[in-house]
Amino acid sequence: MKYFLYHCNMDIYEQTEEDKVLKSIGLELMFLTPEKCSSDDGITAVELAKLVNISVETVKKKLNILKDKDIVTVKGINPKYWKFNEYNFQRMDEDDEIFRLLCSFDDVDFDKYFSY
Repeated sequence: MKYFLYHCNMDIYEQTEEDKVLKSIGLELMFLTPEKCSSDDGITAVELAKLVNISVETVKKKLNILKDKDIVTVKGINPKYWKFNEYNFQRMDEDDEIFRLLCSFDDVDFDKYFSY
């Protein structure tokens, strides 16, 4: 029984780490400024991976999660440009886990996203 509890605790920990990565990518897109992009169409997964210091493969997986929720749009084929869709984000259900994750600003350092 102890093994089962340990295993469950590990799953919870891994989910939390996954949430942090998804939140980091989502917030970076949400507060993206034109200076950080090489195109007016948005940012590539490679550029985004460099900004958040996460592997490109992981960034692509998280972008697809956000795309499935319809809060990021993709344009182009190679490279693909990703852009945050503020209109759709504002219309998300407030009980949606992704919406709550991206609206949780308790641990967010806004100086990272804005220069005053």
